[in-house]
Amino acid sequence: MTRTTPETDPIVVVGAALLDGGRLLAARRSAPAELAGRWELPGGKVEVGERPADALVRELREELGIDAEPVGRVPGEWPLRTPYVLQVWTARLRPGSPAPRPLQDHDDLRWLTPAELWDVPWLDQDVPAVREIEETFPAGAGDGAASRAAGPGDGRE
Repeated sequence: MTRTTPETDPIVVVGAALLDGGRLLAARRSAPAELAGRWELPGGKVEVGERPADALVRELREELGIDAEPVGRVPGEWPLRTPYVLQVWTARLRPGSPAPRPLQDHDDLRWLTPAELWDVPWLDQDVPAVREIEETFPAGAGDGAASRAAGPGDGRE
């Protein structure tokens, strides 16, 4: 008798390509130990019954203390450790939002210009998404249009 296991639906992890003034926000992980010191797009798991865009807003509020709005989905979906997949959304700060600050799982934040995009050691699982963002990122660099141009984890929490 052969046993089969049902396919598990992937759990979506949302990452934010937070763009402002032609810059992309990168967050340095402080936990867990195996990820500490590497940089990522901030975000986290989509909860049961939650829409990915709503999860993105919630995660950015929890992790960075900001009020952000999703703009669009970055094309693609990237596998993380089973059963997680990463989806990335471009986002922008809402008017009146406080400046981002590291609150959960991060100890530093950096706004990166297109020329500085690869100056930080990105988490391996974020590299393909950052490459995709890089394709549209320079188009609006410097005027905030990048956050409007692109269509818009590992089990981040």
